[in-house]
Amino acid sequence: MHINSAFMNVIRAVRTSISKVRLRPHRKSIASSANKVHYKMEGTKTMKELGYIFDSNGQVRKIGADGQPTDEPFQFVVSNDHQECQAHYEELGSAITNYVYDILQTQIGLQKLPIPKDSNDGTFIFVSKDYDKKDVLLILIHGSGVVRAGQWARSLIINESLDKGSQIPYIKKALAKDYGVVVLNTNDNHTADGKTILNSSTAEEHALYAWLNYISNANASSILIVAHSYGGVVTVSLAEEVQNDFEDRVKAIAFTDSVHSYSNKKLTNFLKQVTKNWISSQTPLDTPLRTPDFDITRLSAGHEKHEMTSYMCMDSVFKYFDEILNMD
Repeated sequence: MHINSAFMNVIRAVRTSISKVRLRPHRKSIASSANKVHYKMEGTKTMKELGYIFDSNGQVRKIGADGQPTDEPFQFVVSNDHQECQAHYEELGSAITNYVYDILQTQIGLQKLPIPKDSNDGTFIFVSKDYDKKDVLLILIHGSGVVRAGQWARSLIINESLDKGSQIPYIKKALAKDYGVVVLNTNDNHTADGKTILNSSTAEEHALYAWLNYISNANASSILIVAHSYGGVVTVSLAEEVQNDFEDRVKAIAFTDSVHSYSNKKLTNFLKQVTKNWISSQTPLDTPLRTPDFDITRLSAGHEKHEMTSYMCMDSVFKYFDEILNMD
C-alpha cells in the first residue's frame, strides 16, 4: 500500500483528536430537521464562473466561447505563482463539492439531514428517500482531507472523471438494488468562520452522531458499509462505540485501501469476519494478498493508485455484499 508522507501526517494529526464523547440518540422527526439545513459554501463560485464544465463523459473541461465543453482539460498552472495556481485549484475543488452536493439532491433524489439536529450552522449527511424503512442500508464513508460527502477523491474528479472520483456510482447501484443509502460527511468539522461544529468536531464524532441519531432507529436488519482510507479508522471506532447494535445489524464491510492499522482501537474478531480490504496493488482485481493473522483479509483492488481503489473494486464489493445477504 503506497501512502505518501503528507497523507501520513494527516492521519497522525487526526488520530490525536479522536473524540471520546458519548452521545445520546435524538428521536425527533427526521423530516422536520431536514428543512433546516443550508449550504455552508454559498459564497463559492460555480464551475461555470471559473470557466469549467463537465462534458458528456463526466470529465472536467474548459468552457468554449459557445458555452460548450472544449477538449481542453483542467490545467493546474495558470501563472508563474505557485500559490496562485494552488488557490485556483482549491477554488475549483470547492465548486466541485457544491456541484456534487447538487447532483446528490436534484438528480439522485437524496436529502440532507443536519448535524446537529435542528441546527442551521452545522454540517449534514445525505440520505435516500425512505432510507429508514429499507431492509438493507448502505453507509458510505470517505477518507480524510478535503473530500466531502459524495466524493472519494477530489483529484480524480478534476483530473479523471466524476465517476472515478465520486461516490455517485455506488449510490446509483445501491438504489437500483432498493437499498437505503446514508452518505456521511466526516471531514466537515468547522463552520465557515472556523468554529468547531458541535457533534462533528472529528470524523469519528460525526459518524457516531449520525449512527445514534439517524441510523440506530432505521428499520434495516442488514447494514453494509463501504469505507475508503481513513474511513476504515472511522469504522473501527464506530464498531467499538456502538458495539451491540453494530454487531447485530452490520452484515458486511468493504474497506478500500483502508488505513485502519493507524487506529488506536483493537480489531475485533467480528470485524475480521465481516470485512474485506481491497488494497492498492499491481496484481489483478480480487487477487488474495498476504494478510497477517491480526488483520482484515486483503484483496487486490486491481490498481496501484490509492485514490483509484474504490472505483476499481466497486463491482467486486457489491458481489461480496450480494453473497453475504443471500446467506441470510
